[in-house]
Amino acid sequence: MIRDRFSHVTTWVFDLDNTLYPPEARLFDQIEVKMTDWVMRIVGCDRAEADRLRAHYWQSYGTTLAGLMAEHGADPGAYLVEVHDISFAPLLRDEVLAGRIADLPGRRIVYTNGSAPYAEKVLEARGLAGLFDAIYGVEHAEFHPKPQRRAFEIVFGKDGLDPTAAAMFEDDPKNLAVPHDMGMATVHVAPHPHPAAHIHHHTDDLSDFLSQVLGEGFPEPAKGRMD
Repeated sequence: MIRDRFSHVTTWVFDLDNTLYPPEARLFDQIEVKMTDWVMRIVGCDRAEADRLRAHYWQSYGTTLAGLMAEHGADPGAYLVEVHDISFAPLLRDEVLAGRIADLPGRRIVYTNGSAPYAEKVLEARGLAGLFDAIYGVEHAEFHPKPQRRAFEIVFGKDGLDPTAAAMFEDDPKNLAVPHDMGMATVHVAPHPHPAAHIHHHTDDLSDFLSQVLGEGFPEPAKGRMD
């Protein structure tokens, strides 16, 4: 049973975007427009070139911010404030998910490549505020982004968690490779599976998956699997 595979877990680590809210909310569509605007302004280019550069930054550095910092000395504080100044109206409160997160035994934390203030606004809009023992943004990783190993080492070191007694929930499969190598249980939360040796479980419904972890009596569905 799923519950048995998580019986050793004492710390539950959740990514934020497209993990603690469904991708249908499309918050990142708003953020991407603002990120592209930032690239256009700091580089002095048109939107097409800014989009090309953003793809380059993503591939080379892990995030647009990391690329802007490395190649243009961008101010991360100002960037994070501006790109996360969006509407949270698409987010709906989820009392069932909130209850299941609250019932998880041990510590619960959020770790995002966004900023902690942005994460707090998302959690408030989703009805998940107050459920987590800590919220870590990219600023807490000294602006090293996931999937870089250094980012995880810094954040987990600050938190003091034991990776071998922790689980990571994440929508981006590449961000689960290092947690897996560190000994964490890994759960890919996304509409479609991404078969990989570093992904232990996949689900397209986080709330339903947590119900199985908690042993609420639901049968294990085909969409929840273990590699």
